[in-house]
Amino acid sequence: MTVDVKNEIKRLIDEINEHNYNYYVLAQPTISDYDFDQLLERLIYLEKQYPEYLQPDSPSQRVGGQVINEFKAVAHSVPMLSLSNTYSKEEILAFDQRVRQLLPEQDIEYICELKFDGVSISLIYENGVLVQAITRGDGEKGDDVTQNVKTIKNVPLKIRGNDFPSSIIARGEIILPHKGFTQLNIQREENEEPLFANPRNAAAGSLKLQDSKIVAKRPLKSFIYNLISEHSAVSTQLESINTLKNWGFNTGDYYRLCKNIDQIWKFINEAEQKRNSLPFEIDGVVIKVNSLQQQIDLGYTAKSPRWAIAYKFKAEQAETNLISVDFQVGRTGVITPVANLKPVSLAGTTVKRASMHNADFISKLDVHIGDYVYVEKGGDIIPKIVGVNLNRRELFTEPVQFPEYCPECNTKLVNLPEEVAIICPNYDDCPPQIKGRLEHFISRKAMDIQTLGEGKIEVLYNYNLLNNVADFYDLTYDQILGLEKVITNPETLKTKKISFREKTAQNIIDAIQKSKERPFDKVLYGLGIKYVGETSAKQLAMHFSNIDNIINADYEQLMQVENVGEKVSESIINYFSSQSHIEIINRLKKAGLKFEIDESEKITGSIFQGKSIVVTGSFGTSQNRKYLEQQVVNNGGKLTSSVSSKTSFIVAGENMGPEKLKRATELNIPIISEEKFLEMIKGEETKTDN
Repeated sequence: MTVDVKNEIKRLIDEINEHNYNYYVLAQPTISDYDFDQLLERLIYLEKQYPEYLQPDSPSQRVGGQVINEFKAVAHSVPMLSLSNTYSKEEILAFDQRVRQLLPEQDIEYICELKFDGVSISLIYENGVLVQAITRGDGEKGDDVTQNVKTIKNVPLKIRGNDFPSSIIARGEIILPHKGFTQLNIQREENEEPLFANPRNAAAGSLKLQDSKIVAKRPLKSFIYNLISEHSAVSTQLESINTLKNWGFNTGDYYRLCKNIDQIWKFINEAEQKRNSLPFEIDGVVIKVNSLQQQIDLGYTAKSPRWAIAYKFKAEQAETNLISVDFQVGRTGVITPVANLKPVSLAGTTVKRASMHNADFISKLDVHIGDYVYVEKGGDIIPKIVGVNLNRRELFTEPVQFPEYCPECNTKLVNLPEEVAIICPNYDDCPPQIKGRLEHFISRKAMDIQTLGEGKIEVLYNYNLLNNVADFYDLTYDQILGLEKVITNPETLKTKKISFREKTAQNIIDAIQKSKERPFDKVLYGLGIKYVGETSAKQLAMHFSNIDNIINADYEQLMQVENVGEKVSESIINYFSSQSHIEIINRLKKAGLKFEIDESEKITGSIFQGKSIVVTGSFGTSQNRKYLEQQVVNNGGKLTSSVSSKTSFIVAGENMGPEKLKRATELNIPIISEEKFLEMIKGEETKTDN
């Protein structure tokens, strides 16, 4: 009986997956919706009765239902680099000339693809089955959104056919088509929820929902255009796309092989003309060298491949009336002017507010209240004023005046030497600065207290429960239970009621307690010291080992730290010269936060001093890999993710990426095993002990 059930489940999985492919990829349904639903219900019923036969490629996974408590950060085995942008035919011509100079006397072909305006995704398949989906993140690490991506109907849970390698990475974009975006915002408006600004934001927000059942109801779609594998039959980008298509991925038909600049420019013009009639958002065209071997030969810069470039469409502009200007205060005290505009449609959204950058910008444009101004979206995302229609200026209008005093705390503003920004120097008592630092402290890259987002910081500040970052660790369940407040979004002017019910209150307290496990460099970054970013916080933590050494360091000692320059050193000294800041540190110490690096992080040797090292491949578990990476840093080395001429050597585990291997071979970079690497460290430790 169980054998029959197992076979029946397998048959249903294969049949339903085939129908999904026909409907969502080929757009050629071969079964009615009713009959499809009957098959799926039958499968779900059998899987519930016999859970031991539930398969990872089962279409029942597309229904969702799993609740995700957190999205873990995962390292990309092959970095997801960004592309260089270009905005003119001349820049494309210069790109073509660079390629031909680097590949003299070779025939060059390009493939042009639409630049989808969505969320970049990396899909990892083992033995043909989807095992992980990772967002781009910062290019080195992204969020694991596997359960949510499994609900997207045209993402294959299992590769079609049987001619695929044991391991592949398929990369592309997750988008929300216009029709689905409109329906989603109509539904949100009916539910009195904030509207999404554009389809890209909606797609990104959907992938980060904790309930995959909700994600399953959103009509997200994938376009896949990049294959990373050791598939010997693939030698060009065009072959990669066709291979992906044969394996069941949705590649679309929005690409063309081009042999020269004229053909490239023709494709760009056609794409721009059809842009507004497409069922989804695009913001340009990607131009790639077609030959994969030529891509390897061209290689990479520190940030982007030399074999590809993105042509970005010029931002759409609109003309509208400037009603007034607000002056917002950021967490570091910088005053940013924001224009209030007569609502105008721009790039698919209604724009009511736009950035005016700073005082110099206002002065240069000579903007007056009541002017008709030109607005565009920078990168098609952030609205900004780019000009004034002087022909429509009325008589006796007043120029926009930058305030002398802080609009929030009435402190006299200052213009720091050698800086464009005008700031409020009232660091400790200006409300927006306080709230900004509190929000920075709980951010994912700092203390990662995500349960306190969505306006809750403002509520706790208004109830006088939070005034500095140390106050987080004095909060109690009883204090916050039952708190309620209606807050207004300054961008949309929509109101929202924030309530601290039992589950919310407990989740907040639990997350605050868990944050005490965050490492020293995250705590240091979370303090919000001006100019101290993630990288410099890490370098400071490694160099000084604990907070007291940083507090007591002088200017010269701080300047010795990598990535710490004059401005950062002066800012650190200024921050710790305040007794109130020292008191905050002491309270955080008492609360149990980590203010020194763990023993495992301490620099124990200098064997790799001045060396750049890449750790790549599989080493059994992620902890094993993390240990090897930590040993590079502990022994004075610089850990990098990409192979370049500056790479000293590579520590390789199983399944080293083919691109890294070819690049290393090309540059004659040594590749050593995990065992050899550990022997080097052990030898250094023995030498040190003697």
